[in-house]
Amino acid sequence: MNAYKDYIVSPMGDRYNNSVQVGEGRLILNTEIYNHQYVNRLAKVIATPLLFQSPINVGDEVIVHHNVFRRWHDVKGREKNSRSYLDENRYLVSGDQIYLYKQKDKWKATPGFSFIKPLKATSKFNTEEERPLIGIVKYSDGTYDKEELVGVRPYSKYEFIIDGERLYRVMNNFITIKYEYQGNEEEYNPSWSQSS
Repeated sequence: MNAYKDYIVSPMGDRYNNSVQVGEGRLILNTEIYNHQYVNRLAKVIATPLLFQSPINVGDEVIVHHNVFRRWHDVKGREKNSRSYLDENRYLVSGDQIYLYKQKDKWKATPGFSFIKPLKATSKFNTEEERPLIGIVKYSDGTYDKEELVGVRPYSKYEFIIDGERLYRVMNNFITIKYEYQGNEEEYNPSWSQSS
């Protein structure tokens, strides 16, 4: 089965990533279905669109929008599936809901976007753990080189956990400057991001 202009994907794991292994048991971190931070975003492509040729192939792993697998309550309080739902193992996903895809164990960003790693704050006068509006390019669509130090516009980043590493997805148009390395840049990856 193929869709006309959408991908068909299957979640890798459960719909929600809301528990962690603790010793011999599992600890549930969240029981809310509406919290987007605990929705699984990792999927496997099981069919590509008929309408166009795509660089994403059947069998590729993809990172999708948090609303794809999410459940929600309507105005009458009834629990519903997202509009992407076909059945428990198949979901329709449009191309703009796929942010990263993995081929041959290498993640690639979709056109128009880059993923950047945050940097640890170095100023003793800063109360935040991470430097604002600056990071190192981890994945790009080819517009930026890997490991480039870049600055971004305020309110332009969206957080993801990819392979136990916290990254920000940023539109390439919102990357405003390329910096030269100073030598004191240290990545900021808090321990909680590695627990999933």
